Amino acid sequence: MTDRIALGLALVITTVVGADFVFDDGSILLFLARKLFVFVEYLSFWR
Repeated sequence: MTDRIALGLALVITTVVGADFVFDDGSILLFLARKLFVFVEYLSFWR
């Protein structure tokens, strides 16, 4: 991954996170965090 791609990806992620907090009070990130927690528990079952 080049520096230009990494910088562009970081800019996009930062913009999306900022827009989520401004327009939706961070509920999308909270939803994704909960789904990630459930997924990690599911994976730990198969360990």
